Amino acid sequence: MDHSKDAIKYIEENSDKYIDISHKIWGYAELSLKEYKSAALYTEALRAEGFDVSENLGGIPTAFSGSFGSGKPVIGVLAEFDALSGLSQKAGLTCREPLDGQSATDSGHGCGHNMLGAASFGAACAIKNYLKQSGHSGTVIFYGCPGEEGGAAKAFLAREGVWKSLDAAITWHPGDTNEVTTGTCNSCIQVLYKFHGVAAHAAGNPEMGRSALDAVELMNTGVQYLREHMKSDCRIHYAITNAGGASPNVVQPEAHVLYMVRSVAVEDSVALQARVDKIAEGAALMTETTYERIFVDGTANTVPNSVLEKLMYEKLLEVGVPEYTEEEYAFAEALKKTYPSNGLLPGLGAQKDAEIARQVSEMSDNGNKALNDFVLPFYHGDDFSPGSTDVGDVSWLTPTVQFNTACEPSWVPGHSWQIVSCGASSIGDKGMLYAARVLALAGIDLFEKPEILEAAKAEFRVKAAKGYTCPIPPDAVPYVIE
Repeated sequence: MDHSKDAIKYIEENSDKYIDISHKIWGYAELSLKEYKSAALYTEALRAEGFDVSENLGGIPTAFSGSFGSGKPVIGVLAEFDALSGLSQKAGLTCREPLDGQSATDSGHGCGHNMLGAASFGAACAIKNYLKQSGHSGTVIFYGCPGEEGGAAKAFLAREGVWKSLDAAITWHPGDTNEVTTGTCNSCIQVLYKFHGVAAHAAGNPEMGRSALDAVELMNTGVQYLREHMKSDCRIHYAITNAGGASPNVVQPEAHVLYMVRSVAVEDSVALQARVDKIAEGAALMTETTYERIFVDGTANTVPNSVLEKLMYEKLLEVGVPEYTEEEYAFAEALKKTYPSNGLLPGLGAQKDAEIARQVSEMSDNGNKALNDFVLPFYHGDDFSPGSTDVGDVSWLTPTVQFNTACEPSWVPGHSWQIVSCGASSIGDKGMLYAARVLALAGIDLFEKPEILEAAKAEFRVKAAKGYTCPIPPDAVPYVIE
């Protein structure tokens, strides 16, 4: 029996179901840890497919899993489904236009998580069908992981040891290329500081007031001076989420600022975060205000696994990229004109390897193709990406792999309205289904070829030898940013 052909056929026969899920979640566009409709849709769909569903994982209302099978190996398929604020956008347009009845400040799927979850669901269903038909020993678990954009459910679940039970975890992410993800990324910690002061008439009796906004501004100034005295690979970002109101003649009694601290190693992020905490304390002392320190989330850097990366690359080639229509190419071209082009060749490998750069130049028309309709050459390395993801926390506890498929035009900006426009378009649908097939075939190989799994585990034991440092404090609970 050709299990690969059966899996691809299964996904093709059920493709409308996965597209429908993707489009519905695109329409829900729920923010981190508020994905109640999305979670309900998935848990209902999992039960209908015969999965054993567990909800409220780690005490997180929108975290869940669906398990099928028994025994070893246990393969986890990771899914995400949260959106971003300020990105409401109609699908399939090449101009900025929020959905009817919404404004540009409403939410939208600017990271493509509607597609991410739908493809992972399709793959888990195909693997379930393989286990059922073949009678092979093993378990597939679909994990609904909320709050990737600001909640880090995977890290909270890592703190609870959830991922240790897996033999491997597989996932993907919508992108502008068809390639395997490699290297590492930044760890990250988010903390919200809520300063509390005393209101007063700013002209009549200013001496009676204690400005929370002054505290926020002094904290921000203090952090600016800190930048000279931190490691070169560290990053600090902030957003004033509450400036205290719109009346300048009132001494602001409340002001909030959200900080994000990044570094490659979790230990460095924790140390830098402690210095930011001291600056907050100093700002409160200077202004005679008080403050609350609220831990929001934290993530670890990723641990790459070359064995699993090679497996995913083989499956990207085996499945083959989708075919596109003239209208889809024209749409990609038009959308690409709405943002600046950086003139680089697509893919990490082209920036690091001369021979790969030569191949990619030919494939991409020297980087001028608007739609990357090819698989990038295989590249594995310990290179660094400045972003962060809670997939990193999974990768410290079990062998983990990610890849991208092209669901958007080349070099489209991340977290943009252009990505939202693609998220419920035919280009997005085709990239999502491509990812489902690749995930399914790779997952089946991990059941059928134990030598691959053993090699992946051997590599994992070496690369993760120092052990996992969880960025989530023992007493922290998931925090929903309002």
